[in-house]
Amino acid sequence: MGKPVVNAGHDQSRKRLWQRECLLGVAHQWDWPDIDMNFSNHTSRVSRNRLQAMTLVEVVLSLAIAGITFGAIVFGYIMSARRAEWSGYSLAANSLALQRLEQTRSAKWDVLSTPTVDEVVQGNFPEQVSVLDVPISGNNPTLATNFTTITMLSANPPLKMIRVDCVWPFKGSRLFTNTLMTYRAPDQ
Repeated sequence: MGKPVVNAGHDQSRKRLWQRECLLGVAHQWDWPDIDMNFSNHTSRVSRNRLQAMTLVEVVLSLAIAGITFGAIVFGYIMSARRAEWSGYSLAANSLALQRLEQTRSAKWDVLSTPTVDEVVQGNFPEQVSVLDVPISGNNPTLATNFTTITMLSANPPLKMIRVDCVWPFKGSRLFTNTLMTYRAPDQ
């Protein structure tokens, strides 16, 4: 396409029409390259400024969106670090509960011997307080408590259920419990 032809007599009216179209967003500065861009009246400067500059509202909204985005990224990082730390505590508590469960499984329970030996009883496994195996700073270890519950499920055949609850705090906020259960028959 070629350049539009502009008559000298219609030059002022074409400039005004072009200015209105720029204000309405229909025309752009590059639409009429043969018209002088240095207009002397105030309306053309306003239209050029409106097309080229950002308003205060746009700047404030951009900053708000950037702030919300940055805040969400920081919040996500903090929450993921906290959750990773909680997972470490939970794994250490699970390890303590498993250690106590292995102690009950290694206890002697022999129904065929005379006299019958049964060390898998509630009295042999009292409440146990231990330090969680997590990194600590200073002299602030995290303590966990193991509660062992032994229940006789069946006398014939002999069968017991062993349940170990490891209760531990996280960041002093509330208590969490890891529970392990197993069944135990007498030694053969």
